[in-house]
Amino acid sequence: TEEAYLKGFEEYTELIRPGGCLVIRKNITLQPKVRENVKIYTYSKDEGDFHAENIRIGNGEIRIDFVAPNARINDIQLGVPISINIENGVAAMAIAHLNGVRAEEIKHGMASFRGVDRRFDFKIKQDKVVFLSDYAHHPSEIRQSLLSIRELYREKKITVVFQPHLYTRTRDFYKDFASALSLADEVILLDIYPARELPIPGITSQIIYDNLRPGIEKSMCSKEHITEVLKSKDIEILITLGAGDIEDCVPAITQILES
Repeated sequence: TEEAYLKGFEEYTELIRPGGCLVIRKNITLQPKVRENVKIYTYSKDEGDFHAENIRIGNGEIRIDFVAPNARINDIQLGVPISINIENGVAAMAIAHLNGVRAEEIKHGMASFRGVDRRFDFKIKQDKVVFLSDYAHHPSEIRQSLLSIRELYREKKITVVFQPHLYTRTRDFYKDFASALSLADEVILLDIYPARELPIPGITSQIIYDNLRPGIEKSMCSKEHITEVLKSKDIEILITLGAGDIEDCVPAITQILES
C-alpha cells in the first residue's frame, strides 16, 4: 500500500548513522525521517544543493557544469548522452563529491562511463555514421530514446529498426508504438517477438505499420533479412529497438556499417 511504502522509506532513512548524510531529489513527495546530526542535501537537474548549469546538447554529446555547495566543476561530458542522465549524473557526482573524490576524477569517471548493455548502447559513433542498440520496448521508453537522439543529432536522418515484443503488448499499445516511432525519419519493422506467448489472430507488426504518421519512410522485413535491407540504405543514425532477439543482429549490422 502507499502507506506501507511511505513508512518503509522513513524506516530506511532512519538507518543513516549520525554524521552521515542523505542526498534526496528536490521536491520529492517522500519525507525522510533522519536522526540528529544527519545532513540532508537535495539535487535535481536544474535546482537544489547539487544541480547542473550551462547544459549543452548537440553533435552527439551532452556537456554540463556541475554545481555543488561551495564548489563547481565545469565542462563535464556525459559518457551516456541521454537527457535523463543529466539528473542521474548530478546524483552520482553529488555522492562522489561528498566522499572527497577530486574534480578531475569526477570528470573522467562521467566521461568514461558507458552504461549497461542495450541501454542507449553506442556500437558505432563516427562523424558519418552512428549506430546504437536500445532495449526500449514500451512506447514511453521508445519516445524518450528517440527524443534524446533527436536532441543529439538535430540535422541527421534517424532510422529505426524495431522488433515488437509480445502479441498482447502490441495489441494493447499499437497506436502508442506508432506515435512514438513516428518521431524517426524512417522505420523498419520486424516480426513480433513472441517470447512466452502464442500468436493472436490479426495482431502483427502490420497494425503498427498502418498507424505510422503519413509521409514517413517505412518498411517491414524479417529479422533474417534485416542486414540485406540495411546494405541498400544510406544510414546516418541507426538505432535498433526491442527486448527480444534483435540483439542477435547487432554484430552483423555493426560490420556492415563499419565497412
